Amino acid sequence: MTSADRMLAAAGQLTAVLEGFAFGGGVTHVYNPLTYAHRPHEAYLRRFGEGRKRVLFMGMNPGPWGMAQTGVPFGEIAAVRDWMGIEEPVDRPEREHPKRRIEGFACQKSEVSGRRLWGLFAARSDGANAFFREHFVINYCPLVFMEASGRNRTPDKLSAVGQAFLEKACDACLATAIAALEPEWLIGVGAYAEAALQRVASASGARVKTGRILHPSPASPAANRGWAEAATRQLEAQGVWPIR
Repeated sequence: MTSADRMLAAAGQLTAVLEGFAFGGGVTHVYNPLTYAHRPHEAYLRRFGEGRKRVLFMGMNPGPWGMAQTGVPFGEIAAVRDWMGIEEPVDRPEREHPKRRIEGFACQKSEVSGRRLWGLFAARSDGANAFFREHFVINYCPLVFMEASGRNRTPDKLSAVGQAFLEKACDACLATAIAALEPEWLIGVGAYAEAALQRVASASGARVKTGRILHPSPASPAANRGWAEAATRQLEAQGVWPIR
């Protein structure tokens, strides 16, 4: 099996494990883009996820206007469609929140975190193919969690039972991705992702280096003060990227 095949198989197994679990605790809607947006997700893995990668970046879970719409981690529509060259049909979740409609590549809203992340990678690389020769980007958890109001709820804000269930399932999928891509570096986009990478790498015995960059979310005051420059400094200081 190729690395993309292995990650797709792991994603299918993860979806089967997560299917139907009642997270409760105020979570009223759960979206899984690995199901309704499986076509662009598979296109992303097959086009860019083959072979060994020097650096594996990982975020926490999908944003409502990014991966939730496109099936691609941090999937700001313009970045996925125009920079990566991916645009595939997207279905809709079985149970949709009226304030969080899935419109796929027709969505007019922008995912700020994705715009910042992919914008930095585009500025640093001579095209998507050049970037993905050495790098890849995944999310730890594929699910989007929403409250009755439509407010997003991140995995670290789930009930203790929900967090434990999610961690066990997602750790197994992450271990497969690390084994398939054989990275030298594991970089968490934010503290939650870094902790998951360290935990899984330690449990698997993988010989990798781990690090972190500031999360590009607009909810972070630090990210709103020159995120690209801050993330670049962090990557250069850790030795992930050469200093320019």
